[in-house]
Amino acid sequence: MSELQGAEAVVLVGGKGTRLRPLTLSAPKPMLPTAGVPFLTHLLSRIREAGITHVVLGTSYKAEVFQEHFGDGAELGLELEYVVEEVPLDTAGAIRNVADKLRERDVMVFNGDILSGVDLRALVDTHRKAEADVTLHLVRVDDPRRFGCVPTDADGRVTAFLEKTENPPTDQINAGCYVFRREVIEGIPAGRPVSVERETFPGLLAAGARVQGYVDASYWLDLGTPAAFVQGSADLVRGVAPTAALALKGDAVLLEGAKVDESAVVTGGTTVGAGCTVAAGAVVDGSVLFDGAVVGEGARIERSVLGANSLVQAGAVVSDAVIGDGAVVGARCELINGARVWPGVVLPEGGVRFSADV
Repeated sequence: MSELQGAEAVVLVGGKGTRLRPLTLSAPKPMLPTAGVPFLTHLLSRIREAGITHVVLGTSYKAEVFQEHFGDGAELGLELEYVVEEVPLDTAGAIRNVADKLRERDVMVFNGDILSGVDLRALVDTHRKAEADVTLHLVRVDDPRRFGCVPTDADGRVTAFLEKTENPPTDQINAGCYVFRREVIEGIPAGRPVSVERETFPGLLAAGARVQGYVDASYWLDLGTPAAFVQGSADLVRGVAPTAALALKGDAVLLEGAKVDESAVVTGGTTVGAGCTVAAGAVVDGSVLFDGAVVGEGARIERSVLGANSLVQAGAVVSDAVIGDGAVVGARCELINGARVWPGVVLPEGGVRFSADV
């Protein structure tokens, strides 16, 4: 594997992951188990596969968890460094906060909750050939109204950063991956919150800087919601989403000590965590079971997350829902439509239906 000379990476992993609660009450979002390993492992493996070896993690929420797990990065073939953001600095402020650790001319910056198949070497190539100050990975989406849009001209230069609108002029959106010239990062104001989309990028355009777009049609998913997190994990297991961390392609991944009854069905890219139990007649489809979760006889789990050491009793149905660590779903209960059970909550038996947080 040849190294990508003159390039290094920054990964922003400081967010609290509020949309993924209660899962993120015990771990930062990039450390949630995804296809059997912390999500950040997949991103770091792709960075290393592209030939980058020096990576700086910009941390904040539960910052110690990252260093405890990844250490100096040697196991992944990386040199990892860590910078803690003591107060919220927004996206550009968080990038500026790590500037003292940078040493190469080109800096790839990643949002730590994006699952993407973009060709990282091609992105850097585009940046260098355009002699750009910043290059943005842009993706096309079916409904750009939910996002800010980033139009480009015939040469691929970014022409504007537009807020959400009912009539967007383009289907291109910011995909959360950039290549900066290091001098641009050093020019971001230090010590205060700064947004890349609202301040840094518009400011560069106004100053006549070269802001380039790299548009592609690769796999892309923001894992910020429970539904997206479950989909991303399942796509990794099934080989739909890219990773260099594991060789995956199948209906399910069973981790060490997991026990699945021969009459149970585990499918759809499900991950069954270490020490989990799936009892007779149960169906687990497209879901993520954290370590120690138990699924009772005849229970049905669909597109959901079961937290560590949670229990779904016999005959219960959990569909498009999240069960917190140590929570209990009573026999024949139903949880549907985005319902969330908070850690340690015990739901009664007897066929009660829940479609809201409990």
